[in-house]
Amino acid sequence: MISIPTHPLNDGTRIPALGLGTWPMDDAEAERAVAAALESGYRLVDTATNYRNETGVGRGVAAAGVPREEILVTTKLPGRHHGYEETLASFEESRARLGVEYVDLYLIHWPLPRVDKYVDSWKAMIKLREDGLVRSIGVSNFTPSHIERLEKETGVLPSVNQIELHPLLPQDELRAFHAGKGIVTESWSPLGRGSDLLDDPAVASAAEAHGVTPGQVILRWHVQLGALPIPKSGDPERQRANLDVFGFELSEAEMAAIGDREHRRLGGDPEVHEEF
Repeated sequence: MISIPTHPLNDGTRIPALGLGTWPMDDAEAERAVAAALESGYRLVDTATNYRNETGVGRGVAAAGVPREEILVTTKLPGRHHGYEETLASFEESRARLGVEYVDLYLIHWPLPRVDKYVDSWKAMIKLREDGLVRSIGVSNFTPSHIERLEKETGVLPSVNQIELHPLLPQDELRAFHAGKGIVTESWSPLGRGSDLLDDPAVASAAEAHGVTPGQVILRWHVQLGALPIPKSGDPERQRANLDVFGFELSEAEMAAIGDREHRRLGGDPEVHEEF
């Protein structure tokens, strides 16, 4: 079984340096994928209310036979439940679907600035953490200005910001902001879903040089940036390959070549994207 390094969080807990994404799996696929991943050594599992697979993720966690305290379960608050009381109620629904007594990491999925309730939701998440129902709280797809507002109005910074991050969108400025605030950067769509990144010549060259797959090269690129990738895979063999990125190191030249390209988003812009 592969041993995974961990990152310290700003709340005193730690988080594995690589996890399993589960979007867009259904419950049955998520149950199989999570159980297989945990058996391979994964200890971080990522879901969300809007993925509609929390029940399957929870079943996979229960089926794997790994002690619950060794597993970090992440889920996310949907846009339709922004607001203080709404967040508390939504969390209880997530907890029931997951079948867990507590959630390890709870994130606001999108800021929805037009709705302007993310600070109210954040206050509810602080209460959930204080009550011991959540171990760590964070956000997803937030910009520096959104995070600074949370800090200004509550005095509490997120422990994690999960953002779109891959070689087509390396997010240098946002990662530097996170580093200055002690926030861990999590990468969604780390392999550039829907792009041709896996066929890129710089990636292929590094893969050949290190005797690994193109996917392993890109995940290692994340690791060396200090980001935490959460690749989705339901295939046990690919899951194990995705996890096996801690035994080689990319050179500075390889890192630069992989990130040297025109930058573009594959997903939504946090300033305007709305997901309810």
